[in-house]
Amino acid sequence: MPEPTIAPAAADAALSAEDAKLVTLARSARARVGAAEGAAVRDQDGRTYAAASVALPSLSVTALQLAVASAAAAGASKLEAAAVVTEASNLDGAGHAAVRDLAADAPIHVAAPDGTLLGTVTQ
Repeated sequence: MPEPTIAPAAADAALSAEDAKLVTLARSARARVGAAEGAAVRDQDGRTYAAASVALPSLSVTALQLAVASAAAAGASKLEAAAVVTEASNLDGAGHAAVRDLAADAPIHVAAPDGTLLGTVTQ
């Protein structure tokens, strides 16, 4: 699968209140444990799930994969949107694929650690 392309955010880009909440939750999850990434997703019922990346000797999971797994484990069958807070310049393919397992068209907002929107992946 090719690298997901992040459409750069316009200078005046603003997220909806619901999507801004996802960025806030992702930032909090990342900061709470000092992880490389934080992520949050919103399911079809408006429930949110936040997670941080995990890097153990025997287990490595991206924040977005873990947030999607938490949603799926709670019974979510569709995602409305996702957000990732990262210092990386691109969205990881595994996290992107996990979101696409539950939503072919949900936007994935990518933000810097300070919450600045870097762009959105829509495909």
